Formats: sequence, C-alpha cells, structure tokens
Amino acid sequence: MPKLENYDKNLDYSYCLGVFPCLELMAARPERARRLLLAPEGEANEGVMKLKAACQERGVRWEYAPKALARLSRKENCYAAIVFDKYDDELSEDGPHVVLHHVSDGGNLGTVIRTCLGFGIQDLAIIRPAVDFFDPHVLRASMGAAFRVRLARYGSFEAYRNQFSGHALYPFMLDAAVPLEEAAATRRLPYALIFGNEGAGLPPEFAQVGQSVVIPHSGQIDSLNLSVAAALGIYAFAGRRCNYNRPSGQEVNN
Repeated sequence: MPKLENYDKNLDYSYCLGVFPCLELMAARPERARRLLLAPEGEANEGVMKLKAACQERGVRWEYAPKALARLSRKENCYAAIVFDKYDDELSEDGPHVVLHHVSDGGNLGTVIRTCLGFGIQDLAIIRPAVDFFDPHVLRASMGAAFRVRLARYGSFEAYRNQFSGHALYPFMLDAAVPLEEAAATRRLPYALIFGNEGAGLPPEFAQVGQSVVIPHSGQIDSLNLSVAAALGIYAFAGRRCNYNRPSGQEVNN
C-alpha cells in the first residue's frame, strides 16, 4: 500500500479520525472508505470491534498503524481512522438549505454541520473561498455528522443562487430589518439560511438578497459567534418543528 501523506486539501482523499466519526462514515457512506487504521491498544474497544466488522462486511482493508495514527491525528489516544475518498453531492431541490459564505474557522464549520443535522436540515452549501470541509479536524468537530449531510461547494454565491432560484433567501445580517422570530414565523418554503464569515459577516449587498434577518441581542456585544448565530437561526426556522428522539446505545470514545 502507498504511504499515507499528511492531509492536504489538494489530495483526493481525507482522514476520518476517531471511533465514533468512523462508525458514522461506515453507516452513511461506506462506499467511500478505502482503508481502516487501528491502534493495538484499542483492540478491546467496543466501537473498534464494530468498525472491524463493518469494514470486513464491505471489503475494506484494516490494519494496525499506530505511528500513522499518531502522525495524522496529533493525539496519542486516537484508536481509529478511515482513509476515504472525497465527494460532492447534489442538494435537495425542495428541502431547506444552509449556505455558509466564506466561513474560515474549522471548529465553527464542524459545529454548524452538527447543528444542521440535529435540527433536520440535511443540505449544506459552502461558498468559496472557505475552510476545507474535508479537513480531518473539521470532520471530527462535526462528530461524524458531516457524512450525513449533503454537501455542495460553489465558487460564488451567484452560482448557488442560479441553481436554486426557487428558494426563499434569508441572509443573516447585523443591520437587517426583520428580527429572527418574525422571519421564522413567516418563512417561505423552500428556504435557504445564509451566514457570513466569522469576522466580516455577509457583504453589504446581501441586504438586497431575499429577506435579511437580524438576531436581536443586547448592546453589550457587537455580534454573535457564527456557530451560535447559525444554531439560533436554524432552530427558529427548523428546530422547533422537529420531533425529539433521544439517541439509543452506548457512547463510543476515541
């Protein structure tokens, strides 16, 4: 087998790090898996045993590779990683979307992905330039939720808008005219919630795109963190209409 390179966004593959995210990958996109890397000290871990079984069932090679795991994860207690092929999806024509415009922080992106899935939004558009969706630390921040959302990446917002001209657009901006509660109560289907870069937010011209939305907050702060703003917006538009299902099964670590 060829030597595994340190992650680079130009590679056609990436690494899923950690037992639970790897289980999510094998449940949602097993056809993308190339190779399972394991640490010998995780042999008795329940999740590792499930991973080995899933990979054997799908014909995915597994091997002990503690040095490669330590190098790739930069952690000493990472029990598993899966090498997988990158991909792009087609977004739903009639479902809600979250659109992230020039998002730059991997932790924020991972959290937004997890929030989308938690509140029933499965379609994510990323407008470049942006942080790499397939960076292993973004995937781990999403705790595997990244493999259960549909992803599409665009070189400009106009390219996204031209493809989904039927979606009602709701850009979130500090100087918007309509507060979140009102916008959510009068939402049109299907819709797209648009969030900007962590530092700069959305450019001023987005005020003329669809119905701009503001999240009211006290004057003691200048703005909300992107992942917090996205969570509030997603919950107001979609989350309150979700049925809560408590997850079952035991938590799997590492």
